[in-house]
Amino acid sequence: QVQLVESGGGLVQAGGSLRLSCAASGRAFTPYAMAWFRQAPGAEREFVTGMTWSGSTVSYKDSVKGRFTISRDNAKNTVYLQMNSLKPEDTAVYYCAAGRIWSTLITGTGEYWGQGTQVTVSS
Repeated sequence: QVQLVESGGGLVQAGGSLRLSCAASGRAFTPYAMAWFRQAPGAEREFVTGMTWSGSTVSYKDSVKGRFTISRDNAKNTVYLQMNSLKPEDTAVYYCAAGRIWSTLITGTGEYWGQGTQVTVSS
């Protein structure tokens, strides 16, 4: 059992930056790949970015490449999402997820999910 808690969301103007954090607790964090998803009102939840435990595999949604960066600090059991050059279309609830199977995690069926943190980008 792993618990994930997101933080760092808020309201920011277009072009601004935010850094989201996802703190994991419970069972060991080390073997889990981590990912970020987001869901805008009335939209499907979509994959944003993910990273394996070792960092050997990193993936980004095309629209966030060059703007968002995923990182993790395994000593702190925390994964981060640095979001720069934010756009109004980035507005969504952002969720972190964890799982042991990469293909399952990045398709939205990971084993563990946080409750989400709201990111709102004004024009």
